[in-house]
Amino acid sequence: MRVLVTGGNGQLGTEVVREFNRLGHEVLAPLPEELDFLDPDKLAARAAALQADWIVNCAAYTQVDRAESEPGQAFTINRDSAGRLAAVAAQTGGRMLHISTDFVFDGKQSRPYREDDEPGPLSVYGRSKWEGDEAVLAALPGAIILRTAWLYGIHGHNFVKTMLRLAREGKPLRVVDDQVGTPTWTADTVQAMAALVTAEASGVFHFTDAGETSWCGFARAIITEAAQLGFELKTRTVAPIPTSEYPTPATRPHYSVLDTRKIQPYLASPIPPWRDSLINMLKELQACADCW
Repeated sequence: MRVLVTGGNGQLGTEVVREFNRLGHEVLAPLPEELDFLDPDKLAARAAALQADWIVNCAAYTQVDRAESEPGQAFTINRDSAGRLAAVAAQTGGRMLHISTDFVFDGKQSRPYREDDEPGPLSVYGRSKWEGDEAVLAALPGAIILRTAWLYGIHGHNFVKTMLRLAREGKPLRVVDDQVGTPTWTADTVQAMAALVTAEASGVFHFTDAGETSWCGFARAIITEAAQLGFELKTRTVAPIPTSEYPTPATRPHYSVLDTRKIQPYLASPIPPWRDSLINMLKELQACADCW
């Protein structure tokens, strides 16, 4: 099977390329300069020429705060270009899996969000992703929309690596304790993506690791588990703060846990607890000299 992976050099896309290669697929992962998401027409022409059986769209504008001052770029990349990729798949008889986010929800619920819950994004980023989901499904009703959250892995920039860097430098760690979600390892997410593609699923799905915590709880787990594994850390305490003490241009949902029951029948094994996956990621990071 011929698979086009957009964003193939990013945090999630790198793992996707590795996994789909391992599964024996012909994987195409053009460099960012070869797929211009700020020019949907040029992007569509390039994607059509590649004639992929599946498009796995990991590319996105993910600078949540910057999006508030760059809405044009956010919507062009996350909505317009995503929709054009779906149209290409429809025209060529292909399929598409599109990565989405918990930020499509407003965070006002007290139970995990299901796939059919009404979106209510609070930020430019969240709205651009939601409208991107809608554009993809309008162009290709059989597409897969996979919403995930709080992603981290050994590649790229993420919260885990930031906390470790700050702790190694001896910087104070003050982290928001009133935003709740689920940390999710990219390696687990990729397994879920591969399962959906193999099953030729369609529709909207949620995937995160199991459980929930706050950003502060996540940070404390990172420091505790890293110390146990022998990481050299000068800072070993994390102080909780309210969101009001860490103002940002974009409003975040206070509760964005995703309900993952719908996807579980497609998976070969139960979804692991988020802290177990964190430990596995830290072990992998420890062994990767080029990942820092």
